[in-house]
Amino acid sequence: MKVMVLGYDGYIGFPLTQHLLKRGHEVFGVDNGSRRQRVKDLESNSLTPIADFYLRKSRLASNKNWLGATSVNIGIANPVYLKHILQKIKPDAIVHLAEQPSAPWSMKSPFNASITQQENVLGTLHLLWAMKDECPEAHLVKLGTMGEYGTPECDIPEGIVPEKCLAGIDYKLSNTQSGTEEVKCPLSGLLFPRSPGSFYHLSKVHDTHNIHFACNNWGLRSTDIMQGVVFGLNECKNELDLTRFDYDECFGTAINRFCAQALADIPLTVYGSGNQTRGFLPLKDSIQCLTIALEKPPELGEYRTLNQFESIYSINDLADMVAKSCELTVSIQHLDNPRKEAEKHYYNPDHDKLFKMGYKPTTDIEGEIIKLLCALRPYKDLIKKHVIMPRINWR
Repeated sequence: MKVMVLGYDGYIGFPLTQHLLKRGHEVFGVDNGSRRQRVKDLESNSLTPIADFYLRKSRLASNKNWLGATSVNIGIANPVYLKHILQKIKPDAIVHLAEQPSAPWSMKSPFNASITQQENVLGTLHLLWAMKDECPEAHLVKLGTMGEYGTPECDIPEGIVPEKCLAGIDYKLSNTQSGTEEVKCPLSGLLFPRSPGSFYHLSKVHDTHNIHFACNNWGLRSTDIMQGVVFGLNECKNELDLTRFDYDECFGTAINRFCAQALADIPLTVYGSGNQTRGFLPLKDSIQCLTIALEKPPELGEYRTLNQFESIYSINDLADMVAKSCELTVSIQHLDNPRKEAEKHYYNPDHDKLFKMGYKPTTDIEGEIIKLLCALRPYKDLIKKHVIMPRINWR
């Protein structure tokens, strides 16, 4: 399969690209290195000593299936250029990871919010138009987020309202001749309502609606991955093949941030009550799920949603697991929550589809946390403590 990976230099994109090449797929990469620059602008760093942008490209080029790469921001560049790339490569599939990925970063200023919306929404729009003209049968695998749904007080399906009504309630019609009859939910088939909590999550919701429209209107095919919070590192023999590891307040997800704090011997900072509940999965499981989705495409015209996570945990659960897994005595500190979010809520999202397609969780999350702490220990002196504490107020 010929695959174009947009955002191949990123936290998920780089190990995914390596994985696809090892599986024999031809891969063409697109990335402009913006994640590197934005982390640097925050006075932070990747805790893992990642290879520079050009060395990575040369290492990938040693694989005969590497088709090359180009540096472009698809949300800002002339959309004709993206169309030209697709015309030249004619990919069978496109993995779209080339978006500004941080909710806190999007809430930092009007500039950050505007850039997030421009890069994410317009980038996806440019891609959809280019696919329609140049490769309408290609499979788009788009990385969304479970954060699109928010935390509604009901079960969360996989993207689409199911025939059986949520919470197990069936609508009934009264018929004088045949008696009461069960019918499907009148909202079935519609996109499940979204309740995003940041300008980043809003951009992902706009993506969802645009992709859904393109599939219905133009007959494109797409898998929209609603991914939970990813943590951990990729497994590799050479340090140059390590993916990046961010731990700052913008790009460091909860477990990654807690692990950095534990290694730096500072309190694990839990926002608010810590009862916020989300879905989580290790990086290698994310790569496994993306590969499954890629290699088992939907039909032409089909818009498919997959909720991607291993299990759900509260932030308190995660902090306790990291503290327990660390060899040091680590305290847990609760801070005033800089985010506007429900801190006590119902959370029961469905995630059966990927399991039915073959996803097998590789290990329990506690085991992954222990492995992650061991892998990061050689770099603990590189941790910049001042970038971890939250300074961006969402309220």
